[in-house]
Amino acid sequence: MDHLSSQKDQAYLRFGTSVTEGVAVIAHDQQRFSSQRHSHPHAQLLYAVNGVVSLTTDNGTWVVPPSRAVWLPPHIEHVTASHTNVQFRSLLIDAASNAALPKECMVVEVTPLLRELILKLADLAGKPAHGEMTEAVIRLLLLELAFLPAQPLSLPRPRHPALTAFCEAMLGDLANTIPIERAAAGLNMSRATLMRLFQRETGLSLGRWRQQARMLKALTLLAEGRSILDIALECGYESPSAFSAMFRRSLGRSPRDYFQPMASPAGPK
Repeated sequence: MDHLSSQKDQAYLRFGTSVTEGVAVIAHDQQRFSSQRHSHPHAQLLYAVNGVVSLTTDNGTWVVPPSRAVWLPPHIEHVTASHTNVQFRSLLIDAASNAALPKECMVVEVTPLLRELILKLADLAGKPAHGEMTEAVIRLLLLELAFLPAQPLSLPRPRHPALTAFCEAMLGDLANTIPIERAAAGLNMSRATLMRLFQRETGLSLGRWRQQARMLKALTLLAEGRSILDIALECGYESPSAFSAMFRRSLGRSPRDYFQPMASPAGPK
């Protein structure tokens, strides 16, 4: 098994600090950014401490607000970006020996415990005297990560060229709801063909895809401090209440509460 300290990893690890031979930490504290397209030979857990980070691959886009993290398996080319000030911690993990870890990109919930484990590892980076503590934190982190459910914070992208262009156009004007019949005519397809092809390419209906795109855009605008009214209108909702209802149904929290820390569950009395 290759280790993060191997020669082929050094180009990427110059941006991070090795914690053990199987884990490295990248700390990022600055204003908005956009990386070049790249990949690395180990899995990545990207956690936004503050702000919102997006990660895009050929298969879709995943959005990482606070209280969430994105898991990226090895060897997947991707671009990471933010649209406002951001602070994140990224773990590079040699996951080859752990079959329980996810084999596909997904957004996972960051429990209070997982958050503290990520921050603790970042704090331990570059401190070899704390090796025993570091190993214990890593073991617990992998156990906590392996059983967390995926969250609906991704937007699959079609590979069909015409659908790709159509989706990009929708993303550029989310306030405009294009009728399916008009969209199909513009693509020289029947309504049934468009619906069938879109479902096959993305795994979602056109309406569900548009709703997901609006929700992810809303998260970015919330992180920028935009008002609920502005966000509702820019994302194509008739009113703030309609937007808030959709947001709560999708993510379980209101837009105003989403970026607030989740309370730890009460222990037994």
